[in-house]
Amino acid sequence: MTIARAKPDDREHYSYAVYADPAMAESFDALRFGGPIGALVAESQERIITSFLSPLAGRTILDVGTGTGRAAIALALKGAVVTGVDASEEMLAVAKRRAADAKVAVTFERADAHRLAYPDRSFDSVTCLRVLMHTPGWRESLGELCRVARDRVVIDYPAAASAAALQSVVRRVAHAAGARVEPYRVFTDRDIREAFERSGFRVRDSRRQFVLPIALHKRLGSVAATERIEGLLACIGLQRLIGSPVTLVAERCAS
Repeated sequence: MTIARAKPDDREHYSYAVYADPAMAESFDALRFGGPIGALVAESQERIITSFLSPLAGRTILDVGTGTGRAAIALALKGAVVTGVDASEEMLAVAKRRAADAKVAVTFERADAHRLAYPDRSFDSVTCLRVLMHTPGWRESLGELCRVARDRVVIDYPAAASAAALQSVVRRVAHAAGARVEPYRVFTDRDIREAFERSGFRVRDSRRQFVLPIALHKRLGSVAATERIEGLLACIGLQRLIGSPVTLVAERCAS
């Protein structure tokens, strides 16, 4: 069983259908990044992305699968010129409202990650977060990210060598049985590296965030406890080996 069987233009695939639900769009941020641990996850990744793309002032960035615009807005607040695209009009409506509330200019447009309507190398950098794990054709999408990026692409993914792999199996089985859950795929570092190499990019740097499942940390509900536990696991080398999600930056190879 694999979610990659769906055709990239299959609008019945859950990755399109789920996020076309207005209720999901309105509750997305609270579900993913609500509470102290959700905020810690978002802030931690924002710091990583900023370090990968700095300096941000004046840099043109395309955020693919922007959702409610969390990353796009954060990058724009740091001076980047950001375009956010998503297949869901409902998610984009929330993103536009959030950008207006933040008093920041971000261009939001509807687009499919498998077929980006932009010329080659039309943005300095491209970001794509929490997307490849769900999209029907992840290799096609990654190829499009690389095509429209002038020099850097930043993505994230749940690692095959992590606790996320077990949760992925459970979710796939539950989804196949009819449960209202989002399945997702996990990736090996090798698969990601080889996919970038086929598009003329090389992985420059990567960071792993958590050893224990984020859901477990949310149950604990304590930022201090999470930081202590994960700090200890990092000290003994487990974060480097089995941390997830992985956020990485790839650079275009010199031609």
